[in-house]
Amino acid sequence: MNAKNAHASSFRDPSGYIFVEDGKINRVINPMYFEQYKALRDSGFYQNLIKNGLLIPHKEISSSEDNVVIQAEKIPFITYPYEWSFNMYKEAALLTLRLQKYSLEHGFSLKDATAFNITFYKSKAIFIDTLSFDFYEEDSPWRAYKQFIMHFFGPLVLAHYHGARQLKLLSNFIDGIPVKMISSMLPLKTKLSPLLYSNIHLLAKLEDKHNEDYKGEAKVGKLTKKGQLNIIESLYDYITKLELKEASEWGNYYDKINYSDEAFVEKSRIINDWVNTLQPKSLIDIGGNDGTFVRKLEQSVETALVCDIDNNAIDFNHKAMKLAKEDYMLPFVLDVLNPSAAIGLNNTERDSFLDRVKAFAPDITLALAVIHHMSLSGNVPFDRSAEFFATFSEHLIIEFPKREDSWVKRLLKNKMDFKDHFGFYNLVEFKNSYQKYFNILEEEVVADSERILFLMEVKQ
Repeated sequence: MNAKNAHASSFRDPSGYIFVEDGKINRVINPMYFEQYKALRDSGFYQNLIKNGLLIPHKEISSSEDNVVIQAEKIPFITYPYEWSFNMYKEAALLTLRLQKYSLEHGFSLKDATAFNITFYKSKAIFIDTLSFDFYEEDSPWRAYKQFIMHFFGPLVLAHYHGARQLKLLSNFIDGIPVKMISSMLPLKTKLSPLLYSNIHLLAKLEDKHNEDYKGEAKVGKLTKKGQLNIIESLYDYITKLELKEASEWGNYYDKINYSDEAFVEKSRIINDWVNTLQPKSLIDIGGNDGTFVRKLEQSVETALVCDIDNNAIDFNHKAMKLAKEDYMLPFVLDVLNPSAAIGLNNTERDSFLDRVKAFAPDITLALAVIHHMSLSGNVPFDRSAEFFATFSEHLIIEFPKREDSWVKRLLKNKMDFKDHFGFYNLVEFKNSYQKYFNILEEEVVADSERILFLMEVKQ
């Protein structure tokens, strides 16, 4: 075992590294972190966090003078911060502050506060970097404070004022959105808020001053533990009250659908018949809105990914999951026309959506009420969308709205003088294109609607 086996993102922390072996997630701990690790382990610190669902569970599988190896519980599908909805992002930020508060109270401190240390698992945010804790030094400020502002506080405040799409910025700034940039993007009135001024605008000014300190003469300030806890509490309270000030076209989609009640029930019945036959353990619902049709499945699945382009729909789903205590579903924000790319050094630190979903390999893909948006809003030819769906799932349940469907008419009308160029959008062309990649196993018209459901299997 050596660092050559390390995951591509593990070079950032000299305390240890991650490697995957036989599908299991292992973390090597280097000697420089032995003292911290043993203190965290023997004090019960780790165990208390794991017991309360705040830290990913792990077990020690080997120990020597050269290293300690721990094995973490495997999370089926990792989502990244730029795929979270606003309230998911808030939850991750609040978890980070809770962990820092708990750490301070027990003689430790988070040495980093990157949003990539958190993902969502079993319906809630969970911390996944076991080696992020260090000993607290008396009267020392939180060394990860600025990172917290860049990764969490700044993006959330930007989203509050400018919309949820601001959360996508972290895909361009893997080390966090620069404080000066955050400050410049906020309304002038935010300088009148003592909390926003001190934690963003003043921090941006101090950053400029520090950048001009070429001789390294600036002294590190002191901060009592009580002072640090006060800052954490003020940030926690502010973030808790943050809200998103934007409506969306899709957030209440099922209040505006063109299905009759009978057609809605019939659609669910057809899907259930096919899913019951296939008995899947996992699935992904592309354009799944608030997860309505996944919830209507009679067949239980171990993991259901539900993604949608709309932040509000994902927020609604996330809230519904918590209320119903559903731990099998994972909602996240995804633009199917522009899926998350691989980013970081050599584009290997954070995997693309396609690489992750291929590795996840869901048994079924649901693509309900999405093909007309891909084809007519995104100008995606049928053969290209078929190629996309065929890359990661053996079975596909896809819904085709005909040209007579009111949503299709609306989308075609939006094309104005160019609507005649979309003559390809018809049932014959759809079936011909998809049969290049799939065998059509079942085809059923949804009664009292202009839509048809297909059950397909990838050609081998």
